[in-house]
Amino acid sequence: MTEQIAGSVRRTERYAADDVHAVLRLCDSGRLRCSEKTRRPASATVVEVARTLSSGDFYPDEPIAAFAWPLLVQAGGLAEISSGKLQLTTKGRAALGKPAAGVLQALWRSWLTKGLIDEFSRIENIKGQRAANVLTAPKARRQKVSEALAAQPVGEWVDVDDLFAQMKQTAWSPRVARSERALWKLYLGDPQYGSLGYAGFGEWELLEGRYTLAVLFEYAATLGLIDVAYDEPGGARDDYHENWGADYFDALSRYDGLRAIRLNDLGAYVLGVRRSYTPPEPEAPGRTVKVLPNLDVVAVGSLSPAELLVLESYARRTGDHVWTVSRESLLAAVDAGRQPDEFAVFLRARAAQTEMPGALLALFDEIAERTGRLTDLGQMRLIACADPALATLISHDRKLRSLCRLIGDRHLAVPVDREQDFRRTLTTLGYAVPMRQRAQA
Repeated sequence: MTEQIAGSVRRTERYAADDVHAVLRLCDSGRLRCSEKTRRPASATVVEVARTLSSGDFYPDEPIAAFAWPLLVQAGGLAEISSGKLQLTTKGRAALGKPAAGVLQALWRSWLTKGLIDEFSRIENIKGQRAANVLTAPKARRQKVSEALAAQPVGEWVDVDDLFAQMKQTAWSPRVARSERALWKLYLGDPQYGSLGYAGFGEWELLEGRYTLAVLFEYAATLGLIDVAYDEPGGARDDYHENWGADYFDALSRYDGLRAIRLNDLGAYVLGVRRSYTPPEPEAPGRTVKVLPNLDVVAVGSLSPAELLVLESYARRTGDHVWTVSRESLLAAVDAGRQPDEFAVFLRARAAQTEMPGALLALFDEIAERTGRLTDLGQMRLIACADPALATLISHDRKLRSLCRLIGDRHLAVPVDREQDFRRTLTTLGYAVPMRQRAQA
């Protein structure tokens, strides 16, 4: 694409690196709700995510990235729904402390194989999608789009219509309708007059093209794989105007405004085009807080929604611009799986003063000492032995001692993930735990 890029241009690489951690913190806050049936985010959740994104969503009134993020973290196993709310998994909590590039790569790969929705369902103006045997499996379609994307030149703008031309002429075409008969069940406006089965009504751009736009704009761009040039969707494309019922729509989809894409360095790494990746130098955060000797953190500048999430995770809000750090707030953060060291780094990077108050440093040291004296060994099954001698025999056996822990003088704690190994090895010692006794234990 050689012409001047016009309209809105977003270089997504840096934003995605910030956004993935911000969304994970949102999940950790318990503010995000999703349907347990469809796993799609609630409308209030979409608004909350959009507010937290470092550069907002692509359009102020049309959710794209804000809709995608809750689905992406679920598909990647970083969050799960509990009582209607998204909560971080152990894997998701670990991702908070990992470099963003690896997390984003894992999310893209998970979406390709385990995407929670068919992206074509987001082209709501095309009706009839729920009829039986109409659409092909989305997993195969996603792979086609990913292959086409990986074949694009790194760092060069590609017009979406040029990309469409490539895909139509190669094996990258993500066929949407199962058959010619299935095509008749898809329609605009009216199932009879607006059917896409009529000659010239079910063109590639309307089906495979719109599907490609959805995957690229809503998922690849959200994860920072591609930079995007885009306009408002209304009136951006006229390839559906000859269809019956087209007069009812300013745009066939919310993705119609996508004009050009550019595979960036992060995308090349995620897609396997390049084996390594060096992230851009992070922008230094503003000196937006002041930490007082009484452990109050005062906002002296504008804080982003993501920064507010961090403060609220470790400190209690006591005023419009004031948060108080305490032993209780830090212990509560540790109990929730957070790391006070991360909060210390956060404060040092944003504090208006050069030195942290001694009282705060002492508190961090105290919390580290207190929490370091306890270790979570995970869930255990408690086995009661008839006498201390048997408990000692089992817990000291060469093969069994790594599978159990002596509790008191006649109880054994067995990690639930090693229970089968314990039971199997126990039989070689001449003992077994009967089912009835296991239930009582």
